[in-house]
Amino acid sequence: MVKLYGFTHSTCTRLVALVCKEKNIPYELVHVNLAKGEQKDPAFTANQPFGQVPYIDDEGFILYESRAIARYLSKKYPNQGTSLIPSDPKAEGLFEQAASIEAFNFTAFVAPIVAEKVFKPRRGLQPNEERVTELLAMLQGKMDAYDAILGKQKYLAGDSVTLADLSHLPHGTVFCQAGYAEVFESRPNLSRWWKDISSRPAWLAVKDGA
Repeated sequence: MVKLYGFTHSTCTRLVALVCKEKNIPYELVHVNLAKGEQKDPAFTANQPFGQVPYIDDEGFILYESRAIARYLSKKYPNQGTSLIPSDPKAEGLFEQAASIEAFNFTAFVAPIVAEKVFKPRRGLQPNEERVTELLAMLQGKMDAYDAILGKQKYLAGDSVTLADLSHLPHGTVFCQAGYAEVFESRPNLSRWWKDISSRPAWLAVKDGA
């Protein structure tokens, strides 16, 4: 069984848990208490030198960085559960294109907004509203491009769901909960896609905790 060392509400931990659910991979969550700084303990940093969650122990194989873990699990079990990374070179190329879109045209903007509006207040800090406004303005154009892409196909890499689509869920859900659902809802194709992926049983199973 895969051991997932992480925090139940961590966006990155939930991404890995989501992939496990989609691929029907049993996993054990080994809770890391971020409030107590357990991710900085020597026992933890021996396996994750940056002191961040999560990492996995797959029968002795240690791997960290949630994107790398998600790809690893998707490729290790290609025919189990949902196929998340295509094997055909052209289809895989379109998947990699979509994965880059998620990383650099979505998460690069949404993650810092979430950090300002959700994570900072939890630590008793004031969000930088000017920075949030700037990021939201840049994100709007990106979401227009998403809407155009999704007007031609069902998902970002074509007509089958991939890991690139599902990778939007952890940060995207917190973004919506922070009051920004209108960014998706105001664009018909984007809204249709978001409702589709955010209602998947695997995500609903880990949405509130890995």
